[in-house]
Amino acid sequence: MIDLYSASTPNGWKASIALEELALPYELHRIDLGAGEQKAPDYLKINPNGRIPTIVDRDAGDFAVFESGAILVYLADKTGRLMPTDSKGRSLVMQWLMFQMGGVGPMQGQANVFIHSAPDAIPFAIDRYRDETRRLYEVLDTRLREAEFLAGDLSIADIATWPWVSLHAIAGVEIEDLPGLTRWVDVLAARPAFIKGVEVTPLPAEILERMAQSERLS
Repeated sequence: MIDLYSASTPNGWKASIALEELALPYELHRIDLGAGEQKAPDYLKINPNGRIPTIVDRDAGDFAVFESGAILVYLADKTGRLMPTDSKGRSLVMQWLMFQMGGVGPMQGQANVFIHSAPDAIPFAIDRYRDETRRLYEVLDTRLREAEFLAGDLSIADIATWPWVSLHAIAGVEIEDLPGLTRWVDVLAARPAFIKGVEVTPLPAEILERMAQSERLS
């Protein structure tokens, strides 16, 4: 059994989707980010960075793993799935995983902040992060026009990246003209594990409405 501490964010969905895809039993502990539960002393004992998600593997002596990418690698290694065993195949997965961790997530996250949370609109910042997010999407699209999934077969790289791209409308980034990326988003959105992994920590109603408004304006 694995304890999952998470919330309704793209990074949180990475862990729940992986656990569902791997059919690993887990107990969900919802963290109220607005109430600051991620900064509580007891939580900081398992995640010193005070972020989500975190897992605690009861079968491994209550071993705690924080950082979403590290969680995905740990679960893949634990089960021997979603990660090739040969060095080249593993490297390919890790390359695309790091592409998400160092690129898509930070850039799209900053776009969201400057579009929706900044006290005053800063056009330069909005354009900077939204344009960079779009550029990264174009890199993904180029790859996904030649491969079914990012590393060839379904892997933790896809699980890491899909939650962010699935929320492209919030960042104001269109993907309709990116056929490889659009196909991949739709294929993964239909997988039962991805559906359940999102449903365990669903988006708040105000974010769903924001996405719907973005779609209406596009």
